[in-house]
Amino acid sequence: MPEQILSISGLRGIVGDGLDPNFVVKFSQALGILAERGTVVVGRDGRSTGQMLMLAVQVGLESVGCQVIDAGIIATPTCGFLVRHLNAAAGIEITASHNPVEWNGLKPFSREGSVFNEDEGRRLLELLQVDTLELVRWDALGSTLKSFDAGEAHLKKVSELVDVPAVRASRLKVVLDCNHGAGSVWGPKLLDALGCDVTILGGMPDGFFEHAPEPLKENLQGLCDAVRRLGANVGFAQDPDADRLAIVDNEGRYIGEELTLALCADFVLARTPGPVVVNGSTSRVTADVAARHGSPFYRSRVGEAHVVSKMKEVSAVFGGEGNGGVIEPTIGYVRDSFAGMAYILAGLASNRRSLSEWADSLPRYFIVKDKLTCPRARADAACLALEKKFPEAAATRGDGLRLDWSDRWVQVRASNTEPILRVIAEAPHESAAAALCAEAIAVVRGAVAH
Repeated sequence: MPEQILSISGLRGIVGDGLDPNFVVKFSQALGILAERGTVVVGRDGRSTGQMLMLAVQVGLESVGCQVIDAGIIATPTCGFLVRHLNAAAGIEITASHNPVEWNGLKPFSREGSVFNEDEGRRLLELLQVDTLELVRWDALGSTLKSFDAGEAHLKKVSELVDVPAVRASRLKVVLDCNHGAGSVWGPKLLDALGCDVTILGGMPDGFFEHAPEPLKENLQGLCDAVRRLGANVGFAQDPDADRLAIVDNEGRYIGEELTLALCADFVLARTPGPVVVNGSTSRVTADVAARHGSPFYRSRVGEAHVVSKMKEVSAVFGGEGNGGVIEPTIGYVRDSFAGMAYILAGLASNRRSLSEWADSLPRYFIVKDKLTCPRARADAACLALEKKFPEAAATRGDGLRLDWSDRWVQVRASNTEPILRVIAEAPHESAAAALCAEAIAVVRGAVAH
């Protein structure tokens, strides 16, 4: 069957097999109406199908009277930043994030430059159910203005987060793996502005990925090898729309996406203590970092929109997700790999120790993930059985079930897109995490079988 995923977070699908220009036009019309036919910023990642979808988005928005700012190939965080910077009514980033090359999609932004919350997403989905949307007359059509320096203001704002002269004086050697994504347009410019000696991998934003696009360990061996070969201080890997950041240390060791968040939090909270928010599937190492700096720590439901809502609620100074998604509220409520790179580089410049030493100074945990087939209707029974199995653990409900002990945790939650349960466990040792995950899977499997 054709693949198309539509949710409050936006739209994704395989181009030519589930994602077609007609629906993209309607999606854009609905967003334009929701934005009260105001100005909308539109950007795209480097995928080869992006230009075709950009034209469809422009048609949809202009047909309902919106003024369109075509920002070209920009990162998702840049699109979110521009919405607020330009006082636009909404934004759309054309991207399928870490999905394979045949996928693409639309990610909407609110007037605040953040991802849609549940209410905004629900209203957009309701408009998409309407058979005929109200278009404007010929003399009220919108128009499109191209922006050729879309990333400059964003990079200037990112640079203001850190002591630029101190970073420049360190002359850090960096390998940046853009993997032919949107990060290749402005990522090298940021690193150059910070005085880095930069080697770029996959620097052409054409979407023809040299390796699988999700920045996981198994996909980044080339980056690890390059860091070792060149004697670099750090290796950075962005996903195709550059909202996620994974890190390789100076020894060529993949230290991942979870530590992206923890290291950045360590840098930020040492200078600006305050509330921190992550989601319920993020490693506890960031909680430990927050405690180290005497900062309040909160968990939200899984999903960028939920993290953002909680950050606003508690006036967080920092937040994000364990997939390398740093959210810096002074720039915008959207995951931002550029802010992440700036913080890591500033930390290296000020710590006067290597990245491997910095990473090893943080508490060490191992995460193990698994899943099993389960009808959504049986998810509650699975959670109840798991809670009864471990009565001594602190239980948190609302996003499936999360059970916490003093040094480990396990979470079970239903997928929003598939009839499966996801099980995640974390502990100080890999064998302990694997054992906890396996035990949870066995309990859940027994519960859903009845």
